[in-house]
Order: sequence, then structure tokens, then C-alpha cells
Amino acid sequence: MRPATAIIGGYRPADSGWHRLGVGWKYLLVLVLIVTPLVLQQPWVTAGVLLLTVACLAGTGLPVRLTLALPWSLLVLLVVLAGFQLAIGQPGSAFVVPGNVLQAVLAARLILCTTPASVLVDALVRAADRVPFLDGERFGLAVGIMLRSIPFLTGAFYDVRDAARARGLERHWIARLSPVVVRAVGFAQATGQALAARGLGEGRPASPPRGQIPRPERPGGG
Repeated sequence: MRPATAIIGGYRPADSGWHRLGVGWKYLLVLVLIVTPLVLQQPWVTAGVLLLTVACLAGTGLPVRLTLALPWSLLVLLVVLAGFQLAIGQPGSAFVVPGNVLQAVLAARLILCTTPASVLVDALVRAADRVPFLDGERFGLAVGIMLRSIPFLTGAFYDVRDAARARGLERHWIARLSPVVVRAVGFAQATGQALAARGLGEGRPASPPRGQIPRPERPGGG
């Protein structure tokens, strides 16, 4: 599994009930699975919802390495969270806090592994169009750019890390960080140019004062 998809996973076609379920129902069920343990903050709730989520992932029919495998970075984060809660004298939270983080990651895989990204973005655009003062197309564009940026930046970090390790520079943070920053800036510039070429991302032209008709510019700027 690529580092970019090691945490949240990636879409895999199949014929399970989760794959056939409507995207709106998927969003709703995943939201319930994530919010319930966050609100109740009880160990038995976190454990129960976590087991239910694992059962749902098993029901997708997808490989275990895609649905349940955890990268070492996430495992380290969970251990640090549990250790911190123990250090401040909260043994109950030592399970609830990292358990809720793990639950959120696994619940996200339920929808991301069973639904194409284009379908997810289209559903968000339709929902955003119903919200006053919110441009659904621009909102969907922002989400699409985010979904494209995360794998790119994550992959850039791992590529630079591997290249630095091959040159014996794995402990030189400047040698590891600088190429990632350069790639990120280049990606942002390329994205901005692509948006500008399509007339997106620019401010709307100011409207003339009421009662005045805008005068067309003469050829040659005169």
C-alpha cells in the first residue's frame, strides 16, 4: 500500500452492500459512527462502535490490508496519545482518546474505500448548493483540490525521505524538508495556473454603481 493511502485507504470496486449503498446514506452512517463515541466519551461506547466499524469493513469484501492495516506512524500516534492520558492520570481516557481516533480513521475507510472520489465530491456539491451564501461548485473544487493535494504532498515527503536515506542524509532535516517545500510550492503554482486558465479562483468584477451603464473600452486603450 502506498504511503498516501496507508491511513485512509483508497477506492476499490466490489459488489458489497456498502458499495451499493447510496452516497448520502454512507455519509450519514459514517457521521454517526464517528460522532457517537466523541460525544459520549465512554470506553464501552468506543469499544462497541469500534467493533461495529470493523465488522462493517469486513463486510465490504475488500482485502484486510486495505481496510484494517495501520501504518506505523498512526500506531505511534495512538501510543503517544494513550501514554499522555496515563501521564496526566486519566486511565479511562487512555483508551477512549486513541480509540476514537482509530475509530474515525476506520470509519472514514468505509466510505473512501467503497465510493469513487468523484461521487463523493459530486454529493458534497449538491449538498453545498442547498446552503445559502455557499457556492457549491467552488466548494466542490476546493474539496477536489484537497483530495488531490494530500496524496501528492504525502508521496513527496516519502520520496524525498527515501532519496535522503539513500544518500546518507536521513538525519539532515534541511535536506529532507527543502525539496518537499519546493514541490509543494510548484504544485500550488501549477494548480493556480490551471484554475486561472479556466477562469476560476479570480475575484468577480466589480459591478457599476446603480443607474450607470458601464462604458466599453475603446480599442487601443484610448
